[in-house]
Amino acid sequence: MPFDRYMALALYAPGLGYYSRDSRKFGSLPSSGSDFVTAPELSPLFGRCLARQVEQALLACGSGEVWEFGAGSGALALQLLDALGDQVQQYTIIDLSGSLRERQKTALTPYAHKVRWLDTWPDRFQGVVVGNEVLDAMPVQLLHFDGQQWLERGVVLQAVEGAESLAWSDRPTDLRPHCDGPFVPGTVTEIHPQAEAFITSLAERLTRGAAFFIDYGFPEAEYYHPQRTGGTLMCHRAHLADAEPLEAPGEKDITAHVNFTGIAVAAQNAGLDVLGYTSQARFLMNCGVMDMLQDADIKCRINTQKLLTEHEMGELFKVLGLAKGCDAVFNQAPLGFAQGDRTHTL
Repeated sequence: MPFDRYMALALYAPGLGYYSRDSRKFGSLPSSGSDFVTAPELSPLFGRCLARQVEQALLACGSGEVWEFGAGSGALALQLLDALGDQVQQYTIIDLSGSLRERQKTALTPYAHKVRWLDTWPDRFQGVVVGNEVLDAMPVQLLHFDGQQWLERGVVLQAVEGAESLAWSDRPTDLRPHCDGPFVPGTVTEIHPQAEAFITSLAERLTRGAAFFIDYGFPEAEYYHPQRTGGTLMCHRAHLADAEPLEAPGEKDITAHVNFTGIAVAAQNAGLDVLGYTSQARFLMNCGVMDMLQDADIKCRINTQKLLTEHEMGELFKVLGLAKGCDAVFNQAPLGFAQGDRTHTL
């Protein structure tokens, strides 16, 4: 079985996949029964900062609609709705997880009159799209370079002492990373056709608007650096990380870092403009987080620092901004990318 198929089943198979099971995923401590924490759960200032950029984008595209993909616990949606108020006429969530959708509905009860949930996106829409840690959860294909050729790495069943278990298996392939390397023999890495196809579909359906994606990842030159011989595939369970996706399928999260160059190129090829690309820390500072910290309590200050410091989330996480049909209105740099834009590194 190709790894992208295995990853899709492990995460999304009805009733069995990680995001389909009725278990708590998001929380700050393992004692809560959670597996990992995301920025909106850490600090409400994350959503308040993003709201400033969303507000500018709503004005630029002349819309009152916000669309969120993969809304998790609903924390980010609540923060955006609290901050934006009447500037949002409709907030649409598209999420594959039925169990998470129910939790989102509970969290967003105060805004039930303006929030809706869709199973799939419409053929045409406009507004501002947000996605926090969405691209990393899209299934990837695994490639192995043996020094002579590229092989696709997949999953097979093997018998060990009379019992079946999952194991890796390689087969020849015409698939390749987007860049030519050099690659060290033994390298295992990922390619992201599903995430790139998602961006292409977004471009085809978005008639006028902007999109902001926040995720951990790198530009292509760093993603396929010769020293990154093991790729970026990782799993999360009980706030611990491991690199064993074949163990306990459906019971832990499986992710891969984002190749932001591939995402940006797919966006441009499909007709979207790249508004900017920068680190999460720089984006939040551009959006006024330092001023917000002045009035924050000590717990909020400590947690917000985790979003900003390089050894935590500040540097590993990046923000990519895209737009269509409203570039002329952005007559100056979008707020979040006003300083420290790294688009030239993509």
